[in-house]
This record gives sequence, structure tokens and C-alpha cells, in this order.
Amino acid sequence: MKIDEVLCTACEQCIPYCPMGAIFLEGDMVKISQDECVECDICRRAGVCPVDALYQPELKWPRTLRSAFSNPLVSHPDTNVPGRGTEEMKTNEVTGRFRRGYAGIAVELGRPGTGARFYDVEKVATACAKLGVRFEPANPVTFLMEDRRTGKLRPEVLNEKVLSAIVEFDLELQKVPEVLKALKEVAKEIDTVFSLDLVCRAEPDGSLPTVDAAKSAGFEVSLNGKTNVGLGRPLKEDG
Repeated sequence: MKIDEVLCTACEQCIPYCPMGAIFLEGDMVKISQDECVECDICRRAGVCPVDALYQPELKWPRTLRSAFSNPLVSHPDTNVPGRGTEEMKTNEVTGRFRRGYAGIAVELGRPGTGARFYDVEKVATACAKLGVRFEPANPVTFLMEDRRTGKLRPEVLNEKVLSAIVEFDLELQKVPEVLKALKEVAKEIDTVFSLDLVCRAEPDGSLPTVDAAKSAGFEVSLNGKTNVGLGRPLKEDG
């Protein structure tokens, strides 16, 4: 996003709308840090500029990733789906993505309110790849990997900053504690925050193996977790 310096009146109305704090007043001019801007378009879409000084220039690769990962109105070019993830985990009774004996993990970097650069996304991906996880092929981050076996991303994207990005994969249930411990370690090396989602099929007695695994790895399990009782129209057989 850029500001037309001829039109701008330095009213500062746009500044509070930037989730990255990339808009600032310098002298008698409002400016946008191009390094911090994630191209989410929130400031312009807010419609608060009285002179329409905010404008979206044509973006080129790899900066186009900022918009694809940060603007919910833009469809990702690799998935044709707006947003950063894939079919939601909570629809598993319909999609059948996660089978018995397996778990799904999603690591969302950058939320709330910090953003993330892909060099930190790569650190998380490579730490998990070492333990033999299977990255979700339809996830936008997976499309950026040079090698899914290592989790390494294309070097030209590493410094791009986005509102958030999700590293998503599945693995055998017995590997969950080891992966969670690896995430705890890599969290010390990244310059952002991340939230952690776990999914698995409930056991016949109603227990959730991922809960015990998370606790054994030192994670506090949120009380607002979701349980889908399977009232959808299943597309996959239980397995």
C-alpha cells in the first residue's frame, strides 16, 4: 500500500487501522513502511481517508505473497481459496482428512497482531520435517517449499512479511509429543508468536489422544476446543 503525497493532508485517520503499525507520521506527511506493510488493504478498505490518498500499486512476485496471505478478499493463486489455510479441521467428519491413529497439527504464525516473515515460517517447518511429518499438499505454505521432505522454502520469499501463515501437517499419534516438544524449542528461535491447533478422531470412550499428548509436552489445552459430533454428510468412510 502507498500514499499519494500530493493528496495526503496528514490527518492521521488511517494510522489506527494498520494491524502492523506500518503507517506513521513523519514531519507533516503520513508514510507507510514498505518493509512492514503486509498488503492487507485494511487501511484503504476502512474508507477513513477523506481525500482517497491511499492506493494499491501493482504488486510483483514475491511481494504478491503479502496480499495473498494477508488480504481475506484475495484468493491465493495456488489454492484459489481466500485465506491462509485449507478445509477447516473441524469439518473432518465430512472431509475425512484425519484417520484413526493419526493427528493433524496446524501452526499459525503471526497472530494475534505481530505478523510473520517466512524465514520464521521456515524454521517451524524444518523443525517439524525432521520428525517425518506429512505437510498438507493444499496448504499455501506447502506450495512455497523447495523440498517437502526438509520443509525448506524458496529463498526469494523468506523476507516477505504476512499477517499470518499456517504450517499444516498430519502424523502418527505416537509422534505428537515429540513434535510438540520440537515446537517448544523452535519457539525460542522465532521473532513472532504462533497458535497451535491439534485434531484427531475421538476414541470410542470419548477421549482425545491429542489432549494427553499436548499435556505431556507441557502445553495447556484451551477449554474452547471444538468437538464435531458428526452430523454432516460424510464423504469418507471411517478408517
